[in-house]
Amino acid sequence: MTLRQRPGFLGGPTTAQRLRRAANLLNGSTLAGLAVALAARTRISRGPRGMIIAAGYPWRLPFAHAYTLGNVVLCRCTAGDLLSRPALLEHEERHCTQYACCLGLPFIPLYLVAAAWSMLRTGNPGTANIFERRAGLAAGGYPLTAGRKA
Repeated sequence: MTLRQRPGFLGGPTTAQRLRRAANLLNGSTLAGLAVALAARTRISRGPRGMIIAAGYPWRLPFAHAYTLGNVVLCRCTAGDLLSRPALLEHEERHCTQYACCLGLPFIPLYLVAAAWSMLRTGNPGTANIFERRAGLAAGGYPLTAGRKA
């Protein structure tokens, strides 16, 4: 099944995806994502399943190929390149849901604590990070196993 055949892509977002989009708008995380996207001068476009793609992200931090703020996926590549990587896009979509579940911007300090814990345990910010594990380590480009002994 290709990305274009996935539910919620051609027919618009599902009810759950619309609720997530509304929650992230209300909790301010999507607005924060749009503010960062505008400040970084990215190319903003509508993505699948209620997401917004901010392509051409130029800033050095964070180091990731793509990251999410609310329902905004900021990526270093073009929107077309991101859309051609359905596993990465689904990984970032799971982070959109995590923002909604954490009531928006509180996700950021929670994520940073989880990344620090993962660094202490594995030497990698994602391998033992509960948020990355639930979003799919391999899809996010993280190693599945620890780089050093815990």
